[in-house]
Amino acid sequence: MRAMNTILSELEDYLKREALTITQFARHSQLHSGTLSNIVHGHRPIAMQQLDRITRAMGREEGFFYDLYIDNYIIEGSSDWRRIGPLLLRCADLDKLDSIQRIARHIMDNLMYAPLLFDTAEELFTAGKMEAAAAIYEIVAEGERFQHSERLALCQYRLFMISISDDQDKNLRIANRFEPFVERLDEVDQLDALKELANTYRSLQRWDKVDEFAAKMGQKARIQYDMKDRLQRRTSERIKHPGRPLFFYIAYSNLLRANVCDELGDYEQALAYTHAYADLGWVKEQGDEVEHWKNLFMEWSKANVCLTRLLSGDSTVIGQYAAYIDSQREERLTGLLYILKAANKYNLNVDDTLQQFKQEIEESVNDLVQGRYSRKLVLDRQANLLLELANYFLVKGEYDSGLEFLSKSVKKYQGINDEKYKILGALTKILKQSGSSAG
Repeated sequence: MRAMNTILSELEDYLKREALTITQFARHSQLHSGTLSNIVHGHRPIAMQQLDRITRAMGREEGFFYDLYIDNYIIEGSSDWRRIGPLLLRCADLDKLDSIQRIARHIMDNLMYAPLLFDTAEELFTAGKMEAAAAIYEIVAEGERFQHSERLALCQYRLFMISISDDQDKNLRIANRFEPFVERLDEVDQLDALKELANTYRSLQRWDKVDEFAAKMGQKARIQYDMKDRLQRRTSERIKHPGRPLFFYIAYSNLLRANVCDELGDYEQALAYTHAYADLGWVKEQGDEVEHWKNLFMEWSKANVCLTRLLSGDSTVIGQYAAYIDSQREERLTGLLYILKAANKYNLNVDDTLQQFKQEIEESVNDLVQGRYSRKLVLDRQANLLLELANYFLVKGEYDSGLEFLSKSVKKYQGINDEKYKILGALTKILKQSGSSAG
């Protein structure tokens, strides 16, 4: 198509070339002949549904004329949302991200379109069309002049959620970028945002950050919990709720902080936090979802008391903890990781446990058993487990097994942590060279 072409000139050329009358083409494209005549003679603009029918009738692929449509009816015409909204959705259907960006950047010159664009991005986000949604969120965020607006904060929140990947270096940058916007979200959205930030830093093993955001989440959840009953009594309006029952955020805050204390070696405080999220007698909420989470917290607390004792050097609980993870498939990866950490720290022999979970260890090399945990956390734990296994066997003098697990951990880190990948890769080469020299 020539740069100066219009959709109408393309259509007129097609009718001449195929020797078709407007009536004949209208029948073929399933349009009313009067409507098509008005379009051809420039008396009315083309609607999106009409454009798609014309495109199909001309034998072109879907979206073939969208760039011309943007030129003819949006950039050179009037920015009518009745055309823009459907066009954005159709471009999202066809993954035409460049077209989405062209439209959004053009109309954001007029800030009255910011809420309409944001609502469209939300619709796409809900529909799972993340790349298209992100393209619009980015442009709305760039054009938002009120730097403390809730809409800007929501754009950044959605971009954070969409952008999280297997790459830990990238995830750290994304989390740092989003941090300043958390407090600008409304109080309900803050809870889920703080949870996601804490979980992201947990997968990055940034324990100071995990504790910071877990503490904030717990504090804000307690305030909202205390206010909840009073608000419900005072108003008949529907109250916005977070993604999970409100008590969850209080209990989960304690669980995360216990995890931090375990990692930092403060086992007494870890037990205090664990006992705190096990004591849920104060919870007033009711329903199946509430009972589901209460039961899980009770189950986790029993297992994590055992885990804290193990990490503090109590080898008598290995059998009890192994029995727990054996009964809970989704906990096996995490459980094995912590058993190996304790074994390496206190020079414990866990050969029997490793034999018991031989299949799970093989799965951790080849498969991604995600379950209730996020993909990024599972990938990190898989890589860490392989590294702990390598350490365990190398210390025991079983160099072939140790090097095998070290090599596998290097491969796991390759896609998630570039720094560890390079360091461990170099270490593997040194150990292999020293082994071959000794031979």
